[in-house]
Amino acid sequence: MGLFHKKSNHVAFTGDEDKNKLHKNLAFTATEQYKLLRANLDFTLPENEKCPVIGVTSSMRGEGKSTTAINLSYVLAERGSKVLLIDGDLRIPTVAKKMGIKATHGLTDLLIGNGAQLSEYQSEQLKNWFIIPSGKIPPNPSELLGSSRMGSILSKLKESFDYIIIDLPPVNIVSDALSVANNITGMLVVIREDYTEKKELERCFRHLKLSNVRVLGCVMNESKSGSSTYKKYKKYRYYKRYYTYEGAYGEYKS
Repeated sequence: MGLFHKKSNHVAFTGDEDKNKLHKNLAFTATEQYKLLRANLDFTLPENEKCPVIGVTSSMRGEGKSTTAINLSYVLAERGSKVLLIDGDLRIPTVAKKMGIKATHGLTDLLIGNGAQLSEYQSEQLKNWFIIPSGKIPPNPSELLGSSRMGSILSKLKESFDYIIIDLPPVNIVSDALSVANNITGMLVVIREDYTEKKELERCFRHLKLSNVRVLGCVMNESKSGSSTYKKYKKYRYYKRYYTYEGAYGEYKS
């Protein structure tokens, strides 16, 4: 697989909107919530696993899974752990855009073995925080993520990191997140308050259960101040968002 290569000036910001929602620019309250998530993971993850591989997904698009993956990986690295964030959404990747990453290759190049070296992308913010973008969009994302090559890549990476966080596509749209199930320790499911439909969340958990995915917990995104329960799931413009996403993801039959 080749040696890791540091790349300076790799991470930059592209816009104020994303900038204010990411890592060191987060408001104090949001930062504390991510630190609480970090602490809860310590009690949930297996004690004997040297490098847990944590998938981050959601039921539908727009629930904040990519932002959650970025910020979770950051607070883990901020504590001193060596952390790798992988953009595993090989259809509509967003991590690179949010972080302003400019790279010529990424995960897909490693998966197809197209002469790519496994590069180590070091962030400007923390020397122990690394990000691998998705790379070029392939025609067969689900097969690549579920391949033995993916397992080999993760096994090799686990030797160099304390945590690996993978941003994965929504479960209810395509099977990509389920394809990688055998290679992850567990999954975090992101829920957006006043946005996620209860029926879609239930469907998401059915898919995860049938695929024997260990659910590490749920993250309530954009929770209203003072909210004490998860019972409010209001309808949103589901069909418009579904067909927009389906155009890139293809139809997924449950």
